[in-house]
Amino acid sequence: MSAKKTGDVVLDVKNISLSFGGVKALTDISFDVREHEVRAIIGPNGAGKSSMLNCINGVYTPQQGTISFMGQTFDHMDSHQVAVMGIARTFQNLALFKGMSVIDNIMTGRNLRIKSNLFWQALRFGPAQREEERHREFVEHIIDFLEIQAYRKTPVGQLPYGLQKRVDLGRALAMEPRVLLLDEPMAGMNVEEKQDMCRFVLDVNQEYGTTVVLIEHDMGVVMDISDRVVVLDYGKKIGDGTPDQVRNNEEVISAYLGTSH
Repeated sequence: MSAKKTGDVVLDVKNISLSFGGVKALTDISFDVREHEVRAIIGPNGAGKSSMLNCINGVYTPQQGTISFMGQTFDHMDSHQVAVMGIARTFQNLALFKGMSVIDNIMTGRNLRIKSNLFWQALRFGPAQREEERHREFVEHIIDFLEIQAYRKTPVGQLPYGLQKRVDLGRALAMEPRVLLLDEPMAGMNVEEKQDMCRFVLDVNQEYGTTVVLIEHDMGVVMDISDRVVVLDYGKKIGDGTPDQVRNNEEVISAYLGTSH
């Protein structure tokens, strides 16, 4: 895995602290993400992993610290601006449109890239029609890539959970992100579904060249597919390095992995 060539730092998180009332969710967290790598964030429940992603994609505003993306530094990120800059996100509890088909759900990821005005879009005529055809063609490639051709017209709510997760990934890919934030993409999956999702995450990283930031509870998955791992516990960083370095870190072992590992 680590023979893969990673590039310069694209995302740099510095001294982020976040509190809700008197409760500290994150305390002075710093780490960076390099272009083309798979960067995992792990830790027990309540460690602050999702809060960290929420700071990166503008859902939460930290009280302290900065986030730099592609050389621009922000005290806090704005959700729309984050998407425009090229950061996409999947969610732990799926935020899909259950009554809409697979293809229409994935098409919503193209909204930022639609240039024609509402008038032409409403008429579905002329430039708007040609533009929509181009976007649909792009989405069809994603559907092929994720091997869900058989479900293109199926309402997402009728699909098994593992396939819904795949559609969620497809919608994020439709945004053509530089950085893809995955919040527990394998939660609730059986072994076969996890293996499929691992393969897709690695393919997204290697074939599309997309940088991946991944929250995941399954340690086997994390150790197999990550280039570097940052470990949180009670909102503090307790480890950061390659999978092997993290696996052998005493503080991480006692906090998370258990001494049997």
